[in-house]
Amino acid sequence: MLALVYSAGSALNPRDIFLMNATLQTLTLGGGCFWCTEAVYVQVRGVLDVESGYSNGQTQRPSYDDVCRGDTGHNEVVQLRYDPEQVCTRELLEIFFLIHDPTTLNRQGNDYGTQYRSGIYFSNAEQQACAQALIAELTAAGVYPRAIVTEVLPLDNYWPAEDYHQDFFERNPYQGYCQAVAAPKVAKFRKTFARLTK
Repeated sequence: MLALVYSAGSALNPRDIFLMNATLQTLTLGGGCFWCTEAVYVQVRGVLDVESGYSNGQTQRPSYDDVCRGDTGHNEVVQLRYDPEQVCTRELLEIFFLIHDPTTLNRQGNDYGTQYRSGIYFSNAEQQACAQALIAELTAAGVYPRAIVTEVLPLDNYWPAEDYHQDFFERNPYQGYCQAVAAPKVAKFRKTFARLTK
């Protein structure tokens, strides 16, 4: 995170950076392929870092191949570091429920397997309460034709994904999957949440 702050050309001194890091929060989300989810959240105002990774599985240091085989129990996720004074947890979760289908168990479109399950992995009690309240509201309002199956759990056993997965959409905007799946999600976010775009 310090490298991120300095690379942005900031004139902050070490004390300012410490205070800034003290106020940042971490939220981890599984909404299908992490290339797509990352492509959206890097554009959200107040989200300072997005990292693709694997969470809530059993093994240590899982590889992409291990996760894809379903051997580890991990979910493909993005881990967000954000400034709650610029974007609140509720807004991040509203985006999450817009850009994926929370009613399909272990599946997003043509991607299927436990690594594609819908999941919110919280780092504090406020995030947990916010997630549970929003799911209850969406359910009561009948927003989806089927039940929401999103799991809401404490973040556990998180590992960053391999380097080639990071910033994948930005580096490969014309790759077939990015064009067919990620780009429409980005467009949907930008249209619905224009006020939250960077």
